[in-house]
Amino acid sequence: MLKREKESLEKGSELLRAPQPSQDQQGYLANLMKGYSKLLIDDPVTPFREENLQDIANNVKYGVLEALNGTWVSYNANYNKNIDRPSLGSGIHTTIMPSPGTNQNTIPGKFSFDTEEYIEKLTFEIVPGGVRNRGGATELFCGAVKYDQTIKSVNKVEGNPNLQYAGIHEENGMYLWLSDVYNYAATEETIKRDRGIHAFSNEDFEKYGYKGEYRNEPLVEVKDENGNSSYILLSELKEGQQYYQIIPAQEIKPMDGVKGPYFIPDYSISRSGVIPHGSTITVLGDITPESKDNKVYYLRDGAPQFPTGLATWNPPHLAISPTMGGAGGAINLDEPAPAWVHQTLNDENDPGSNKIYTQRILADELYPYCVRPDMRLRDTLSGQNVANYVLVQLSSKMQTGAQGGILNVPFVNRFVPTVEIDFNLWIETVIEDGKEILQLQYEQIIFFEFDFGNDGGTTSWPHIQVNTLRKIEDIPADQRKIIEQEFFNAPPAMNMTTTAAVSERIANPPSGCPYHKE
Repeated sequence: MLKREKESLEKGSELLRAPQPSQDQQGYLANLMKGYSKLLIDDPVTPFREENLQDIANNVKYGVLEALNGTWVSYNANYNKNIDRPSLGSGIHTTIMPSPGTNQNTIPGKFSFDTEEYIEKLTFEIVPGGVRNRGGATELFCGAVKYDQTIKSVNKVEGNPNLQYAGIHEENGMYLWLSDVYNYAATEETIKRDRGIHAFSNEDFEKYGYKGEYRNEPLVEVKDENGNSSYILLSELKEGQQYYQIIPAQEIKPMDGVKGPYFIPDYSISRSGVIPHGSTITVLGDITPESKDNKVYYLRDGAPQFPTGLATWNPPHLAISPTMGGAGGAINLDEPAPAWVHQTLNDENDPGSNKIYTQRILADELYPYCVRPDMRLRDTLSGQNVANYVLVQLSSKMQTGAQGGILNVPFVNRFVPTVEIDFNLWIETVIEDGKEILQLQYEQIIFFEFDFGNDGGTTSWPHIQVNTLRKIEDIPADQRKIIEQEFFNAPPAMNMTTTAAVSERIANPPSGCPYHKE
């Protein structure tokens, strides 16, 4: 969990209430991220008092989530002069599903692959006032930010000059920023208010000889020099005196809880979301810092760095997982697809069938983005003047400590179990024409598990989404017109038909090798 220095917090409070970056306001993200460090066990803990509740709620912190407030929409890479490959939409998704006729026990697993470009509207709304989580001696206050996401695919259909837009994803949920941890020790007032025991215990009197009311200390058994037993309160036990039994107290006493244990969360941000396919997710994580000169920085200078050349073949970011065979070996995704991708494969040129199994992925017209979608993020950044950025990384499966999770409805759990989500979010400061603009980029990788390999091993199928977003006032006028038409002037709807790209392939099936190029 991150904390913020008091001086930075007081300055930041004014900033958080200020408008987002404008022509005459520079360094928004830099100011927002000043003064952060890790909360440690030896940091002072503030005692909680009920009379301060409203002030605490009114001054809850939202951390870097404050920068998300508002409506974000797709920013198309076509407006980057360094990119000569036009795109239909700023986003890319790759989706793998079970092939028709298969079931969860099919060996080897057969899959359908789809990849499309898409446009998006993503709205964040700050929930005023703090969210109070009560844990007895520990009180945790969070800053909550609601989100609502709508995605539409973008496709070309032969014979139709207009692009085809279809709703393919809806999601809503909430982000939480862990703001403040307080210690709430017991008081005479809270003890009286929350009592649930009798004033006098007959058992205490008959068995142990205790005559008092509301015993709030353990009794301990002691013995005299003749071995005769008696019971005294723990506070009456002399230093070094032996005791033989402990009778726990059912009541607590004032100041109980002040010694802890103290709650030091190992994450600062959580996201809970509901997906209409039947999955509910919780992912946890934090701002990922960088270290320079033995110092830790949560705001990074310059632009996010993505690999080039052969380093682009990095399985955690690919639509082809190692359990899918690995396409026969590493491929330089900055070069044209290997020749075999567009050849007819057989036992001689593809022993083991590793190539043909994933050939359709590499042969897609969206190559290389259909293989490694985050290369679209890299190429969008090409030529941009990025002053700084914050990287937020969340996952449903943390390496250690606190864990998120995924809950699936029975159908999903039986046929296409969703088992893991990893989410990277870059919040970037871009300078254009002397103006500071905030830009979001994200990569979300969801892993499904269905079907088996030849050896009976479970196959992990990546489902990847990436996109670049800006506030609607910060995108070009012609793209703004499309966004307004598709998201603000049209009723939302999920498309339950076959995608336009797949329909075209069905209507005009290829001859010979399905992926042959002239």
